[in-house]
Parts: sequence; structure tokens; C-alpha cells
Amino acid sequence: METTIPSTAVHPSRRRDRLLTVLVATAATLLGWVVAVPLAGVELIARAGDAEQRVTPAAVAVSTVLAGLAGWALLALLERFTGRARTVWTVVAALVLLLSLLGPLTGGVGRSATATLAVLHLLAGAVLVPGLRRTAAR
Repeated sequence: METTIPSTAVHPSRRRDRLLTVLVATAATLLGWVVAVPLAGVELIARAGDAEQRVTPAAVAVSTVLAGLAGWALLALLERFTGRARTVWTVVAALVLLLSLLGPLTGGVGRSATATLAVLHLLAGAVLVPGLRRTAAR
């Protein structure tokens, strides 16, 4: 008699893996904030219109979670409507990451803040893009 392994044991839950990816990206950007702000002493300030505001760890976490959830939602939507969801999503995600760098490059107050904000965007992208891509239906 042959024993079969349930498909959930062979292929972990996409939902769990996607949630884990969003959480790891958030942890990575928060770690980047800790290294830059309290440890390296970067004054992390960004322009928001005519005002300037300090970038807090809460802002970093919320931004990363929202970006991750938006990427997840787009991937899930594409999986429902196209057989090439993985490819389309990867191209869109890479373009969104590149466009997101305009924020730090134009909104960072000072060179160290600008560089730090750009690194935080790249950290989020370095986890979210390959992590969510890996979970895409093939």
C-alpha cells in the first residue's frame, strides 16, 4: 500500500509564505532604521509637501507593511486573470521599486537622510520582490 503525502505538506501555504515575506521585509526595514538612526546618528527627516517630518519606526513599519500588502494583492489579482502572473508581477514590482526611489531622492532632507531612505526602500524591495515572486503560481 502506497502512502501519499498531502499537498499542503509538500507545498507550504502561499498565504503563510506571503505573510512571512511581508513580516521579514518589515523587520529588515526596521533593522535598517535602528542601524541608521539610533546607532549611526542619522537625522532621518523627509519633506512632505512644504513640511518636514521625522521618519519614525512606526512610519517605516506601516509603509513596508502597506507596500507588501499592495504587492500581495496585485499578485493575487494577476493570478486570477493571467497565466503569466509571475512575470507580469515581477516587472511591475521592479518598476514600482524604481519609481519609489524618487520619494527619497526628492524628499530626503540632507544627504544622509536621502541615502538612508533610499536604502530602506531597497531593503524592502530586496525582500518583497523575490519573496512574493517565489510564492507566485507557476
